[in-house]
Amino acid sequence: MAFSFFALAIFLFLTLDSDYTYSPVSAASSEGVEITYGSVIKLMHERTKFRLHSHDVPYGSGSGQQSVTGFPNVDDSNSYWIVRPVPDTSAKQGDTIKSRTILRLQHMRTHRWLHSHLHASPISGNLEVSCFGGEGQSDTGDYWRLEIEGSGKTWKQDQRIRLHHVDTGGYLHSHDKKYTRIAGGQQEVCGVREKRADNVWLAAEGVYLPVTESK
Repeated sequence: MAFSFFALAIFLFLTLDSDYTYSPVSAASSEGVEITYGSVIKLMHERTKFRLHSHDVPYGSGSGQQSVTGFPNVDDSNSYWIVRPVPDTSAKQGDTIKSRTILRLQHMRTHRWLHSHLHASPISGNLEVSCFGGEGQSDTGDYWRLEIEGSGKTWKQDQRIRLHHVDTGGYLHSHDKKYTRIAGGQQEVCGVREKRADNVWLAAEGVYLPVTESK
């Protein structure tokens, strides 16, 4: 990969908030690794294999906030997201994440949060999904409930999941509808209130932090 595991680890060490100490233990080829707070991951849309992606380009309609898309190529650093807890909880870096937990995803490059609201998405007219806020600026529009498919109790790599937006009730969703201009070839990401096959995602490439040992 152009953006290797070692290079990503160095990038994280040099650019992310100094409050977080990164000790990567797993490359993307590992399977069944538990996802913990502080891990940096790519989310892959199960059906289309596109990665959840953002970049510092605003929507030309709706909220005008930073756009979120599905990206076709694996090797793009704008598809990395940091798994964060919501504020005012006891959760800490290295903790595992149970099904039904409310969490946040922070875009690694821009430090904005995966967000949704009642604005219409640009192509399908569903709920818009954007990136918004930043360090020290987050609200409940950034809150997503993890729903693990099947019998798993804690989130693991390559496990089928849904992310259910707390404020709007929309599931993080993508489909074959693609942009033709600014984000040409990238597909729409939006929120849909019904459970559908196109709501399912998997954690793919990333840097997975070790589980914090209980004392």
